[in-house]
Amino acid sequence: MRSIWKGSVSFGLVSIGVKLFAATEEKSVSFNQVRRSDGSRIRYKRVAETDGEEVQYADIAKGYQLGSGETVVLTDDDFKDLPLPSARVVDVVQFVPAEQIDPIYYNKSYFLEPEKNAVKPYVLLRDALVDSDTVGVVKVAIRNREQLATLRVRDGVILLETMIWPDEVREADFAFLDEDVELRPQEQQMARSLVESMAGDFEPEQYTDDYREALESVIEAKVEGREIVETEEEQPTAGNVVDLMSALRASVDAAKKGRGETGSSSGSKDGSTAAPAKKAAKKATSKSAGKAPAKSAKKAPAKKAGAKKSATAKKAARKTA
Repeated sequence: MRSIWKGSVSFGLVSIGVKLFAATEEKSVSFNQVRRSDGSRIRYKRVAETDGEEVQYADIAKGYQLGSGETVVLTDDDFKDLPLPSARVVDVVQFVPAEQIDPIYYNKSYFLEPEKNAVKPYVLLRDALVDSDTVGVVKVAIRNREQLATLRVRDGVILLETMIWPDEVREADFAFLDEDVELRPQEQQMARSLVESMAGDFEPEQYTDDYREALESVIEAKVEGREIVETEEEQPTAGNVVDLMSALRASVDAAKKGRGETGSSSGSKDGSTAAPAKKAAKKATSKSAGKAPAKSAKKAPAKKAGAKKSATAKKAARKTA
């Protein structure tokens, strides 16, 4: 990995020299625009709108368009004079519980590696974050833009996660939020059953980009000159779903089938489904409760028969005497 930024983390009066590395990478298949007939690359020229003349990259500046349609031209010198107190410095401003930060604020993740002479204070900050179970809220300037970010620990490395500013989060203003939606208890119970039947631990390794893999197979087949055969995957169907309750019930059954469990959720009158383990335990309890009387009932006739036999033997002995 190549570092994309060098600076320091300001932790009180302690300064920690660090390098910044991108922690994630996109692996989507990228394409170039080409001429269909021969695959020749399509190139674009930068031309001025007013006269159509080509503009060299060195002559390009940034322009801000006003509401009137006029453009204010900003040069590199204009940006150079802007105050950036957090330039080359990750300034820790506060430590907060991680659960208080809404994930919608997170933007991009970066690894922070300490410089050789800053390993000890780096480890000190890392352990303090872990022990306090908090994240550090920081300000940092990356690529001439000040950003809000957090510091947290992942696999022994401090992770810097840039965030968007609060005024960049849009308000969820949708009409359905004002509607009075009535849900039946049976529907709510069936929805909970569906969640329970699909619950499990998050294991990111089990998820793959099926589209990318299929696209790479198509490209490979094109290179090798093989015929591309489309395969249709069997999709789970819920049959003829006529209402929400039927859709929920069919979804629960499909989820159980996917996990290799047997039994249908349609047997319950109220639409609820008991957990298989609970059902089994309940069944076992009722069985054992029913077996105990049966055992004592069997022994009772045996005692009666024994008493009757000894009484007959006594009578026979008297007659002989």
